[in-house]
Amino acid sequence: VEWLSGILDGTTLGTPIAFLLRNTDARSGDYDHLKDVYRPGHADMTWEEKYGIRDHRGGGRASARETACRVVGGAIARQLLARQGIAVQAYVSRVGGVALEQPPERLRFQDLWNDPVRCPDPATSARMAALIEQVRSEGDSIGGVVSGIATGMPVGLGEPVFDKLDGELARAMLSINAVKGFQLGNGFRAATLRGSENNDAFVPGYRQVHHTGLPEGARIERPAVRTETNRSGGTLGGLSSGEDLLFDVAFKPPSTIARPQRTVDQNWQAVTLEASGRHDPCVVPRAVPVVEAMTCLVLADHLLRQRCARL
Repeated sequence: VEWLSGILDGTTLGTPIAFLLRNTDARSGDYDHLKDVYRPGHADMTWEEKYGIRDHRGGGRASARETACRVVGGAIARQLLARQGIAVQAYVSRVGGVALEQPPERLRFQDLWNDPVRCPDPATSARMAALIEQVRSEGDSIGGVVSGIATGMPVGLGEPVFDKLDGELARAMLSINAVKGFQLGNGFRAATLRGSENNDAFVPGYRQVHHTGLPEGARIERPAVRTETNRSGGTLGGLSSGEDLLFDVAFKPPSTIARPQRTVDQNWQAVTLEASGRHDPCVVPRAVPVVEAMTCLVLADHLLRQRCARL
């Protein structure tokens, strides 16, 4: 990252932060064969219909390269959240039919970034990696799920109507390339349950109070309303409940595959596309930091907005 403005000696100045990420490994020539052909599953056709022109050299802003800037912004937001005791963690919970069975509270994330699939369970990760390699060898691709958890959440982040916290998170996640679904807590499973099965019972408990003036490792707890379970995923009425945020983000299989695909060219003629170039068979391992970044940005926004809730 080349910092252009807004940061001096590692500290933000309060002015706009500008930075530059240089792509030093671009291979635009790999896409020459796509100049007049629409790739199935990509934004080529819709982009050209909307603007009358498109950049065939990798997809332009429809490419996942665009998300690199989000990760930089999320890294800054993460530091703001950390000062308030909020931590964000994402991980791969599913690749195709291989799913992580352990609940989030039983997972350990210390070695996550040493795992090539970004799955916190080594045995499940090995099965996911084998499936990805199998799909790659067949010239195909596969989808998956990135799950997220935010701990140390205060009560009340979000707005009650148009800017609900769950709605803002959904909007942020669905803006990521290749995302096709989002759910919080029980999500779609809640549609199959009764209220007695889905409700989280309130119980008396304690909640940690974060204070930046405390010595490192010191904690203050106060009485608080807690929930016995967390089926709601950490929000009630669009506001954070103080429990952990638990959500899942579904990614489709990458659209570019090493198999012949039927499509049309810009003259509306049927053609067969044989893709070439560098393409991942599964995007979810690379998507983990993007999901974390977007979560951090949404929570940082609402943390600042919360300061105006009781003027």
